[in-house]
Amino acid sequence: MKSDIHPAYQPVVFRDRSAGYAFLTRSTATSDKTIEWEDGNTYPVIDVETSSASHPFYTGTARVLDTAGRVERFERRYGRREER
Repeated sequence: MKSDIHPAYQPVVFRDRSAGYAFLTRSTATSDKTIEWEDGNTYPVIDVETSSASHPFYTGTARVLDTAGRVERFERRYGRREER
């Protein structure tokens, strides 16, 4: 790799405030805010809106829509389309 053209790749904490969940990983993202991690070191922290701890798909609270029922209800209401 060429020197001095790549962003710094460093440990960063991503924190999901809605779920109270945080994880340490490496990233090129930076932040002015810092947090003291479990290992006693201080790392930049980035607050995120959604993570695997709060997303409905991963938490099992996602709702499944009955698309077949919706099509049937539409056809009952407005009739079937005639084929040409």
